[in-house]
Amino acid sequence: MRRFALPVLAVLTAAATPSPPERVIAPDGRERVTINGVARSVRIDPGAPAMPLITKEFAEAAGIKPGMFGFMMVFGPKVTVTGRTAVAHVAFGGDTPAKQRIGFSEKPFAAGVAGVFGPGSLPDPVVRFRLRDAVAGERTTSFPMVDQGNLFGRWAERFAIIMVEGQPMRVRFDPHHPRTLANAGAAVRLARAYGGSLSGSTSPAEIAFGVERPIRTMTLATPLAVGPLTIATLGVRTIDHGNTDTIADADQHVDPDEVVVTGKGKHDIKRDRLAIGADLLKRCSSIVFDKPARQIRLSCR
Repeated sequence: MRRFALPVLAVLTAAATPSPPERVIAPDGRERVTINGVARSVRIDPGAPAMPLITKEFAEAAGIKPGMFGFMMVFGPKVTVTGRTAVAHVAFGGDTPAKQRIGFSEKPFAAGVAGVFGPGSLPDPVVRFRLRDAVAGERTTSFPMVDQGNLFGRWAERFAIIMVEGQPMRVRFDPHHPRTLANAGAAVRLARAYGGSLSGSTSPAEIAFGVERPIRTMTLATPLAVGPLTIATLGVRTIDHGNTDTIADADQHVDPDEVVVTGKGKHDIKRDRLAIGADLLKRCSSIVFDKPARQIRLSCR
């Protein structure tokens, strides 16, 4: 009897690449965080810096001693908030504590919580901020994700990038503030590109640390699209990081308390910021910060 050996066909199946683990943040952002063994309720905030900013009370309770590095945040030409930093052991939930640099100051970054942590401060590769339940007809847009870009950029916020006048503009997602705002430099660029004009008198808006800045309303003749969102009106921080006197004024209105700062140097577009607030983010179900992919994904109807 003759025997025939049949070749064995090896079928190679490519294993699906597993998705990186993600942490899901509830709409209010509240999480229990332990620093040096002391637990407090903090807010995980998509618009907050990567270096956690906690209250002085939390820092003292956790036995944190100031290190050699401080920090300073500037709001307009004359308002600054300063603080100290130190390295402490931080744990989220049941996570193993890990060393992390923490900032703390006399003024809390946000009222009602012991601190704020931005997505860049979390150890998870993917951080999903759940704003509400998803609905039919939503669209998801991916944006490149960057930090501030300088020597200490890793401590700053994580921004999405959009293009305005052929140049990148940094966008921050800020669901814990009611209104979409642009600083003066960003507003000038948006006004040129989309036909913006200012109207109404100034009114104060809180930015962070309880600091308020004067805001006016800008209307765009051609709405700005930021992924699934469309921006026709927004607030403008008229005296922060730039000069808004080139923007058309629909009311021909000059507020005697509104002082415009004119910089002597060239406009640095890296300082231009657009912060998308709850007025637009109420249409969105999630903001996902995907660190391995260097993307921010926004899902909205």
